[in-house]
Amino acid sequence: MRLVLICIALSEALIFPASAHTGLGPVNSFSSGVAHPFSGADHLIAMTMVGLWSVFAGGRAVAVWPATFVAAMLGGFVAASSGVQIAFVEQAICLSVVVQGGLIASGVRAPVALGAVIVALFAFFHGHAHGTEAAAAKLIPYATGFALGTVALHAVGITGGFFVRSLAGTLLLRAAGGCAAVVGLSLLGG
Repeated sequence: MRLVLICIALSEALIFPASAHTGLGPVNSFSSGVAHPFSGADHLIAMTMVGLWSVFAGGRAVAVWPATFVAAMLGGFVAASSGVQIAFVEQAICLSVVVQGGLIASGVRAPVALGAVIVALFAFFHGHAHGTEAAAAKLIPYATGFALGTVALHAVGITGGFFVRSLAGTLLLRAAGGCAAVVGLSLLGG
């Protein structure tokens, strides 16, 4: 019960506009690209959860899932930059937090290929949101920056996952997933 209360408190504290896709601030340089994944709870949690879930699953997932996420995110970026419109992008991004957190909390160790499909699907929406906001003249520097920012958040999830697992096994990893799912539900609720 205490853990649930902590998760609820965290979800309320982290909702500073619920999304990093507010259209505010510059999205036209390498540095703004690097900073973007750190600018909202949806990005911070979703991208660290990819790393955390990959550690939970173990094996090749630790390399494949984060790499797949970045590749699919860049694919979504290219699609949006090319004018492809998709509905419910923000909801899909928030849902990525709920689903990834729920998978970790439930102890799901998906096969590498299935996990790659799951993270790729959500990554495409994250990338689409980036591409919708980017200034046409600076697409490549911005994309390079947010790809590196994403890799950094994956690394935080992976490093944190290995550290937590070495201290307390998978129980704390699952608890972190549960907290992420609760925060994701709060993000969906707006």
